[in-house]
Formats: sequence, structure tokens, C-alpha cells
Amino acid sequence: MWKEFKEFAMRGNIIDLAVAFILGAAFTAIVNSLVNDIFMPLLGILIGGINFSDLSVSVLDVDVAYGNFIQEIVTFLLIAFALFMMVKVINRLKREKAVEETPEPELSREEQLLAEIRDLLKERP
Repeated sequence: MWKEFKEFAMRGNIIDLAVAFILGAAFTAIVNSLVNDIFMPLLGILIGGINFSDLSVSVLDVDVAYGNFIQEIVTFLLIAFALFMMVKVINRLKREKAVEETPEPELSREEQLLAEIRDLLKERP
């Protein structure tokens, strides 16, 4: 049982998933800092010095902090855009690799003869 668990845990997909999860958590921290410390203060200045984290409304003795919600939406949009750009680059690289690896189809004897005839006709004045 221990051997099977070890094989399962050391399988390449599990390791890749763990690495992706850790990098995702670190990336989220960076994006949160970018949004909270740079974008939102600048956006607040542009629209009149508003601090989004202070935006709230009281409803029946409860504060609804909609400013934090706005910040989370901006964070989500930035992460989604970054992931979109990464996927776009990866897809382009995959397409380029597929084109490079695609061998030219082998022509049949008839197709070779037709190509030769075409080339001879092109050379005629």
C-alpha cells in the first residue's frame, strides 16, 4: 500500500499540480498587492481622491463594504487577463510547433508527374 501511495504521489501530474498551486498562490499575492497598493489608489485619485477600501453603506446597523468588493472585482479581472495572455502565448507556441513538426505529404507518382508538367509549362515562353 505504501508503494502504491508513493507511486501516486510522485506521479508527474501531481507534482505539476502542486507546483502550479504554489505559484498560483504567490501570483495571487502579487496581484493583490498590485491592485490594493497601486491600481486602486491611482484610480481613486483619478476619480476624485476616493479611497475604495473606505466605501461602505450602512443598512440596518450593518456596514456593507462595497469598496472592497470593487477591489476584488479589479483583482479578478487582472488575474483573468494575465491567465488569458498566458494561455494565448502557449496556444501560439503549440501551433508554431505543430506547423514545424508537420511533415510535407509525400506525393503519389501521378502528382509528381503533374507537378513536373506544371513546372515545365511555367518555363515555356
